[in-house]
Amino acid sequence: MVDTDARTAWQLFHLNWLPIATMGSLLALGLPFTGLSLEPVAYCVTLAIAAALLALAYGHRIVKGELADPKLVFSLGTLGQIILTCAIVGPLSYVAGKLNWPLQDQALLAIDRAFGLDPEPIARYVNDHPWLADCLARGYALIKLPLLGIPVVLALTARYVRLQLFMLATSLALAGTIAISAVVPAIGTYWGLQLPAAHFPEINTAIYAGQLRDILALRDDSLHELRLFFLSGIVSFPSFHAASAVLYMWALWPVRGIGGIAAALNLLMILATPVIGAHYIIDVAGGIAVAAGSIWATKFCFQWRGRASRTSAVPAPSPVWQPSLAE
Repeated sequence: MVDTDARTAWQLFHLNWLPIATMGSLLALGLPFTGLSLEPVAYCVTLAIAAALLALAYGHRIVKGELADPKLVFSLGTLGQIILTCAIVGPLSYVAGKLNWPLQDQALLAIDRAFGLDPEPIARYVNDHPWLADCLARGYALIKLPLLGIPVVLALTARYVRLQLFMLATSLALAGTIAISAVVPAIGTYWGLQLPAAHFPEINTAIYAGQLRDILALRDDSLHELRLFFLSGIVSFPSFHAASAVLYMWALWPVRGIGGIAAALNLLMILATPVIGAHYIIDVAGGIAVAAGSIWATKFCFQWRGRASRTSAVPAPSPVWQPSLAE
């Protein structure tokens, strides 16, 4: 069973290169088109780390044999793919932002209020309770660790297929998030409310400040060089924080002793998302919808692949002998 799962996961691992290569190609084409450039040192360091992890994964498989130590191969290989994907999607979101479609902050704020979820009193309540503001700030920061920890956890627990499905769903969610944000750009809650971030001193608004700075710089054409380690998340709608929380919960749910903890922590991240100023409440709903759609698409691809494999494995029927006229 493990051997079968490992072989299937290895095929899915190669399938995951398709969305990565597609987004990488869009970035390569988009940079000269938008006049943006990448600061080379940080980018080369990141690519070198990803390449080293991938080389170790491929090298170990080639040298040790097809199914030798799948835990090592899939943890290192998927980590390499994740690091490479992050190096692509960060700058790609800036390329998408350069399309300069009209800002939709007022429309998103109106949707929140139409559902009776005005972000201003919510932010005021959190600001009046510093312990809650601190808790939510820590929850919002949870996006980074699981992204690198999930490949290790799923590989060590021999959930190789689920790991590759998680990688595919994450890539699809990132691609969908960037595509939607290009046509529904927004700066964030405080911009829509026309309030300075200093209005809520107890809330950590550093994410919003970076988003505000970079979106305005993109729009007034004062930002030209993208420094990989200093990029802000400039996507408001849909929220990838909310999308990633759903993806993390889905990936880790079957792992005994970890799934429940992961669910609780990621629910905290979802609750924190509309408070820090970079997201409207509707952004959270949009992010959850993107994650759900990506998981569905991933499962559909997997099931389709399974049906195609079974069909190709069925031997063709022997031709029925028919007497010819010559006989």
